[in-house]
Amino acid sequence: MDVVVVDSSSKDAYSLLLKAVSLIPISHYLLGFLIIFLVFLYNSLEFHILQDFLTGFRGQPVNLIFNSASDIYHGVASKCRLLHGRYLVTPWLASPHIQTTFLHFFGRAPPVTYTSVLLNIDLLIVIYWIAVSRDAFHGYTGISKDDTTPIVVVIPGLTSDSVSAYIKHLAFKISKHGWHSDCFYNAGWTEDVREVINYLHQQYMAPLFVVGPSIGANVLVKYLGEEGDNTPVAGAAAICSPWDLFDRFISRKLLQKLYDRALTVGLQGYAQLHQPLYSRLANWEGIEKSRSIRDFDNHATRHVGKFETVDTYYRQCSSASYVGRVSVPLLCISALDDPVCTREAIPWDECRTNKNVILVTTQHGGHLGYFEGITASTMWWVRATHEFLHILYSSPYMHKKKKVQVHYPLSQASLIDQGPFLNVAEDGMVAAVRKEQTAKVSSDDTSLPQENDRTDTMRPILEQNKHMKESNSLPSMNGAQTSKQAHTNEGIKPPVSVIRRCLDQLLSRKSPWLLTYIAVATWPLLGSALFYFYKKRKMLPAKR
Repeated sequence: MDVVVVDSSSKDAYSLLLKAVSLIPISHYLLGFLIIFLVFLYNSLEFHILQDFLTGFRGQPVNLIFNSASDIYHGVASKCRLLHGRYLVTPWLASPHIQTTFLHFFGRAPPVTYTSVLLNIDLLIVIYWIAVSRDAFHGYTGISKDDTTPIVVVIPGLTSDSVSAYIKHLAFKISKHGWHSDCFYNAGWTEDVREVINYLHQQYMAPLFVVGPSIGANVLVKYLGEEGDNTPVAGAAAICSPWDLFDRFISRKLLQKLYDRALTVGLQGYAQLHQPLYSRLANWEGIEKSRSIRDFDNHATRHVGKFETVDTYYRQCSSASYVGRVSVPLLCISALDDPVCTREAIPWDECRTNKNVILVTTQHGGHLGYFEGITASTMWWVRATHEFLHILYSSPYMHKKKKVQVHYPLSQASLIDQGPFLNVAEDGMVAAVRKEQTAKVSSDDTSLPQENDRTDTMRPILEQNKHMKESNSLPSMNGAQTSKQAHTNEGIKPPVSVIRRCLDQLLSRKSPWLLTYIAVATWPLLGSALFYFYKKRKMLPAKR
């Protein structure tokens, strides 16, 4: 047998391989790279067109989470056809990122004619009225106070800019006239919503429904949790709420970081409109260098809102901790593939425990996308919300405001009318108040809260002072007059005249019982102190 030995080096092997590779047509390489790119794009953009194709484009079933003893479900949600059906995404938008992007660039609302109303109650608020009838939009021409047609209040999200030009003009007009305020909008600011809802409730007999998308949903749920039964809202819907502002999953993917960056740019543009105030109240250099929402909140929001840290702001303003106290029929819709408000932040157990909350989740939908149909002309969440509120309006389960008796210090029905007593303020000031010193409050005094509006007026002020850790104002001696409280970040200081009046009453001869009471009450402390100093002084000579 003849043996042939081939002496080949590694260099010859690589040269042969390169020759073989060069023989493959370039078109095959391009085709291979194209396939790899499509697979990467399909996975990174989370396309689900193949899944929809395999299921025959029937869509995914809608999942409902509710309390088994909920009257809202059995009387309202169970009759909603859309909530018990399936949701099919527009085939050429079968990606949460494509839906979210399409909504931003092409999903604009139809052109409408609206009328703006400027309210100057305690806050400077602009209301945009749009009248709707049979899917037609026309300008607001006025509503009769006896009209029972429902009024829907929409709380805008973070990037709502349909009237941005008007807002810029209004901001210029306000600064020109010197109307400045240190109150800025944030994800937990509910004062403007409270003012608008109370105003509409006082002016009109129609039931009020509230819808909040995105950050507006977080504000809505937080407001409903703060108010409980003491709100005139008949029903509400929270769409794609972030729930937990401290969501650590918001930037886990590259595309989510792009969303974060885009929203940060929008916030920086908002801060640019109010640069003089932000420069004074916050860290303007840090705002300009912010690369994420967290950076912006750390340099701007927490300073303006008087929060110790940015995490404190997130904890106190996240709606997940308030949804358990909601007393209004509330429909919550969230998409599990939402790239902005992740599924991990949804408070599943809290929504299931509350009998007034119906949590609706879908497999797809993106952030406020929910496009459906071949032409993507409709949005599923809009139709589902309309159906829920329509059935709620025809049912006996609409919420009605219940007057909650809140006992405030020195109210009109306090112990002033029952005889003299001691009033000890937080700063240690002691004052004697007698029955003859009470004064009647005229009902014509518009600067004072009326009895029916006391709860609505004082609740936001008390909560604002609690969260911001500001000092409460010292009540006046008649117990009814309350200084008109401004929504500022510096708290409310007691007037000098009130303190002087307290000192005069303390030193007055008309209150000998007060001095006696103080002497008896403080005798154990003063007696022990005198005995200690006397004993110490007596022992000093012995030590020498």
